[in-house]
Formats: sequence, C-alpha cells, structure tokens
Amino acid sequence: MSDGDTIRVGVFGAGGKMGETVCAAVGADGQLDLVAAVDPFAAGRSILGVEVAATPQAMADAGVQVAIDFTVLDAARANTQWCAGRGVHAVVGTTGFSADDLRDLGQAFTRSNCLIAPNFAIGAVLMMRFAEMAAPYFQTAEILEFHHNSKIDAPSGTAVRTAERMAAASTDWRPDPTTHEVYPGARGGLGPAGIRVHAVRMHGMFAHQEVLLGTSGQTLAIRHDTFDRDCYMPGVVLAAKCIAGHPGVTLGLEAFLDL
Repeated sequence: MSDGDTIRVGVFGAGGKMGETVCAAVGADGQLDLVAAVDPFAAGRSILGVEVAATPQAMADAGVQVAIDFTVLDAARANTQWCAGRGVHAVVGTTGFSADDLRDLGQAFTRSNCLIAPNFAIGAVLMMRFAEMAAPYFQTAEILEFHHNSKIDAPSGTAVRTAERMAAASTDWRPDPTTHEVYPGARGGLGPAGIRVHAVRMHGMFAHQEVLLGTSGQTLAIRHDTFDRDCYMPGVVLAAKCIAGHPGVTLGLEAFLDL
C-alpha cells in the first residue's frame, strides 16, 4: 500500500452488529474500499453491495489488503493465521488471546502486520494511558468495568489491559487489608500486582470503565463511557489505514496514536 492508494478491506464477522457497523464505517471512508465480507452465519446477505461469503476465500478473490476481525476467539485465531499465511494485514478487535497465541502470531506475521486491540475507542485508549501515568503516584487502585448483560466474558479485555499497564508502571502497591469476605468474590478478581478488578453485567448499559486510585488524603477517578458502537469506528478506520506501517504484531491502539 502506498500513499494515495485506496486500501482494499475485508471484514470478518460482517453479519454481526459490530461487523455491520465496521462495514458501514469502511464504506463511508474515501481511503478505504470494502471489497469482501465473511460470516458463515450470514452468507448470502448483501452489505453495501458486497455479498457476504462463508469462507475467507472471498478475501483472497477480492485482493484484500487489510482484514478487520470482530468475531469470537476461536474464529479469530483461524482468521489471523489465514491473514498471516497470505500476507494480509489484520486489524483485530476480538479479545482473549493467550500468551501462546501471541507468540504464535508473532512468528506467523512475517509478510504482513497485525494489530490486536482490546478497545478502539480513542477515549478508552487515553483512559488506559492516564491510569498508567497515574499509577506510580498512588498506593492503591481498583478497576470497575460495566457492560451490557449480553457480554459473556469477565473481566473485559480493556480492564485486563488497564491492569497490566498499571502493574507494569508501578510495583509499590499496598496489600489488600481484607481478611474475610461475607460473599466470596465480593472484593472482585485479583489482577496483576494485586489490583482488584470488578465486572458488572447489567441491562441498560453498553461499555463503561472507571479506574479508582488512592493515596494519603486523596483519590483520583478516571472514567470512560461509551454508548454505541460508532465510538469505536474512528479507531478501526485509523488502524486500517496505518497497519502497513507497524511491522509484526502490535498490542493496543496506543501505538498508532503515539501514546
């Protein structure tokens, strides 16, 4: 891909709500061209004049340069390996990849590049960065994440990534004083460096996260709220345009924002 060229994009999981939103965002951008859509559960449908296919062969036939994946973990594992084997860049919003998965992808992506991001909302990326910056100045921290009642995994990929970055930024955390939980699990999940993570699943919510930090005489709250899928699209579009310039496997959109 060179400057001024239209980038040929395919979307995995095109029939889902997020996939449909991604297709619309790609179709609305003058530098991107939606040329393929893949979803075995929506094969035969038409999205923006592109027929949804059941297999990735449609990506190859259309000459896709960048594939965007918002599916489920098992499918994303297969899709990213397919991209790596054919020299197609991958932009992945699916979460849950293990350390072994990331090692395998790092070895596989030699002809093209891959971005795996837990969150494509610019505000969420900034929230994680702010929490990372604040961590060395506080002694205790907890993460509260709130999602709609259809989300089946907990905690969210964003919460996990936030805890990892905060733990890496500081090793000086006070121990949890709790010695007894009336309800087991009341103190939340134990993340890296002892940072507690609390996951709420509730009807009426979409995706929200608050990072609470405390030290002597003061607390700091860093919160980000999203209300619909459109908030992720500027980050997805940015990634599709920039992925060619980020060799290998990149974790997190922050690298594309110089954070």
